[in-house]
Amino acid sequence: MKRLVTAASVLTLATAALAGCGSSGSGNDRPTLGFSQVGAESGWRTANTRSIQESAKTAGINLKFADAQQKQENQIKAIRTFIQQHVDVIAFSPVVESGWDTVLKEAKDAKIPVLLTDRAVDSKDTSLYETFLGSDFVTEGHKAGQWVADQYKGSNETVNIAVLEGTTGSAPAIDRKKGFADIIGTDPKFKIVASQDGDFTRAKGKEVMQAYLASKQRIDVLFAHNDDMALGAIQAIEEAGLKPGKDIKILSIDGVHDALQAEVDGKENYVVECNPLLGPQLMDLVGKVKAGQPIEKRIVTEETTFTPEQAKAALPDRKY
Repeated sequence: MKRLVTAASVLTLATAALAGCGSSGSGNDRPTLGFSQVGAESGWRTANTRSIQESAKTAGINLKFADAQQKQENQIKAIRTFIQQHVDVIAFSPVVESGWDTVLKEAKDAKIPVLLTDRAVDSKDTSLYETFLGSDFVTEGHKAGQWVADQYKGSNETVNIAVLEGTTGSAPAIDRKKGFADIIGTDPKFKIVASQDGDFTRAKGKEVMQAYLASKQRIDVLFAHNDDMALGAIQAIEEAGLKPGKDIKILSIDGVHDALQAEVDGKENYVVECNPLLGPQLMDLVGKVKAGQPIEKRIVTEETTFTPEQAKAALPDRKY
C-alpha cells in the first residue's frame, strides 16, 4: 500500500510538471502569442505573415500561428483553441468586420487580452480588445480618389470608373470604398460604371476584369482595392488587346514589389501604400500588454504613395 501511495504521488508530480511545461500562460518568462491570420491571398498578406513570424522570433515570443484560409469560422475556431491553450495574448486580422462579439467575450472572460492587427471589427463593446494596430483604410481611399480627381481637374467630360472591391464585409473593402467615394462623389463627371468583389486575389481580379471588358462598357479608370487584383486585371486588359496604364488608367492600394514594377513598366499609374510590416509593432504591444502597461486604443501605421518615378526609386529596397 505504501508503494502504491508513493507511486501515485510520483505520477501526480509528473503530471503537474508536464502541465507546467505545456502551459502557455503566466509563469513563463517568454510570453505566448496566439495569432490568427486571414490567409495567404496576396503578396501583401505573405509579407505580413513573414513580418509577424520573424518579429516574434527576434522578440523571444512563442508564436502559435493559424491560417484561416479567408474563412471566419476558421478564425473563430483558432481563437477558441488559443483560449483553451491559455496563451498570454491573442492577436488576429479579422476576415470580416462583423460577428466577433461572442468569441471575444470568451477571451475576455478567460482574461486573455486581444489585439487587432491590419483590420478592425465593428463590435460596439470596445473593451473586448486592447487596441487596433493598422492602416487608416478610409485615408487610403481618400488618397486614391484625390489622384483621380487631380488627373481630370479642369475637364468636364464624363470619366467612367470601374472598381475591383476587396472581400465583401472586410474592413479594408468597406473603408477604401467609402474613402474613394468621399472624394470622387463631389464631382458629377465621375461615374462608377462597375464595382464588384474581387476577393483581394490576382485570379479573381483577372476574372472580374474580363467580365467588365466583355460588357463593352467604356472604362477610363480602374481602381483596385489591392495590388493583386490590379495585377490580375492588367493581365485581362492585355489579353483583350488593350494597353494597361494608357487605354485604362490603373491605381491600386498596397505597394507590393510587383505593383511598383508595373508602374515602372508603364502598366499602372499610381499606388497607395498599405504597410504590411506590422510585426515589430505587434510584438512591442504584446510585451506591453503582458507587463500590464497602458497602450493607445488606435495605432495608425505611417504610409506613403507612389508615382512611377517614386516607384522606380523605391524598388531596389522593397522587401515585399
